[in-house]
Amino acid sequence: MDFAFGPEDTAFRYEARGWLEDRLTGAFAGAAEAAGATEAVGAVGASGAVGASGAAGAVGAAGRDGRAGRDGQSGQGMRSGQDGQSGWPGQNGQGGQVGHGGGHGGGPGGGHPATPVRLAWERELGAAGWIGLGWDADHGNRRATLTQQVVWAEEYARAHAPARLGHIGEHLLAPTLIAHGDKEQQARHLPGIARGEEFWCQGYSEPGAGSDLASVRTTAVADGHRYRVTGQKIWTSLAREAHWCFVLARTEPGSTRHRGLSFLLVPMDQPGRIDVRPIRQMSGTSEFNEVFFDGAEAAGTVGGEGNGWRVAMGLLALERGVSTLAQQIGFEEELGRVVRAAAAGGALDHDPVLRDRLIRQWAELRTLRWNALRTLGRTGDPGAPSVAKLLWGGWHRRLGELAVQVRGAAAAAGPGPWSPSYELDALQRLFLFSRADTIYGGSDEIQRTIIAERVLGLPREPR
Repeated sequence: MDFAFGPEDTAFRYEARGWLEDRLTGAFAGAAEAAGATEAVGAVGASGAVGASGAAGAVGAAGRDGRAGRDGQSGQGMRSGQDGQSGWPGQNGQGGQVGHGGGHGGGPGGGHPATPVRLAWERELGAAGWIGLGWDADHGNRRATLTQQVVWAEEYARAHAPARLGHIGEHLLAPTLIAHGDKEQQARHLPGIARGEEFWCQGYSEPGAGSDLASVRTTAVADGHRYRVTGQKIWTSLAREAHWCFVLARTEPGSTRHRGLSFLLVPMDQPGRIDVRPIRQMSGTSEFNEVFFDGAEAAGTVGGEGNGWRVAMGLLALERGVSTLAQQIGFEEELGRVVRAAAAGGALDHDPVLRDRLIRQWAELRTLRWNALRTLGRTGDPGAPSVAKLLWGGWHRRLGELAVQVRGAAAAAGPGPWSPSYELDALQRLFLFSRADTIYGGSDEIQRTIIAERVLGLPREPR
């Protein structure tokens, strides 16, 4: 698409920046600072709407006057933010649950609880109309063009605003209800999401059915006008904070693969029928969860019984776009922190190979941005999401490796005296968490298979 910031986008940027500067004070500013080194800023969607992590030096965001600087940069040269925040890319289009915080804290919300301050921040966003910018004209708060949505995502990242709790509902569930839901479902859920009062999690991946979403085994049995859901979901971000979960389950007994699936809306407050168990990772955090359903009641299907695959694929198509660009702002900030660590340790003076790797990381990040701009708003390209996932997943994992390489042997030591609490600093968490970047959300092997079969037309892989 022809992507450029115009005068209206510049005015929108000033409005967004001014509002954030006015509101990010007191407790809200404290929440943002606490999130800075450890959480994702869920500014938009996931691998579609991907989350976020200011405005942007090396990734080429618009400058303060809204005009792009030389070579698409802001005119500020290669700079980094203060506390590197990362994006929340979400799923890859194959149903692997993500909830990733481009480095350290998981998806929107990360491994941190839904504190009263962060809950209040969601309501603040809703009251000012900053939730639902990408929804159609009949729903949500204020309207915004695609470029203005990019502006908001970038300014939110630039301001280091608190990690979002409403990301999944706003950017995944709400557009899905608008496209496939009935009027009653839209009226029941969209206003609460738009006000920043209703939070959602995603029940897709299962043990043995991560990237291969069509293999889900969770079942749902009709019970009058409702369904009873039984099974297990895994890698579920925000399951402890969410009021609702949208669940892909098998409603046709004996069905296989993508047939017989339904997209169900399940309230999470069902003691004895829903059990949420945090998953502790090698980084020491627990941003993901297992969710066990034992006859849990679902409020109904979206798109009708048996149409879950179509609805689920439509939702996954939403997981790419605007906030991919804001995600890269978070990556740029993390890169800046790695460069500063290299400079502080003297590695830049004595290791030309390391210097070359850092420069390559910077150049590749620029490439990520231009690829995101090239595909922004495009539909019907089956390979674009997989190419994007391969690019950013590999890039971020290599950055994690650089984060420890630049520090040498010191990277193996904790930030303070030995403690059983398993303390790590931000760069160590970046290294450990980014090991998963090429696996979750559809592994690199899955992405290459998609490109081979759907783009290049090669024979399908035997199953």
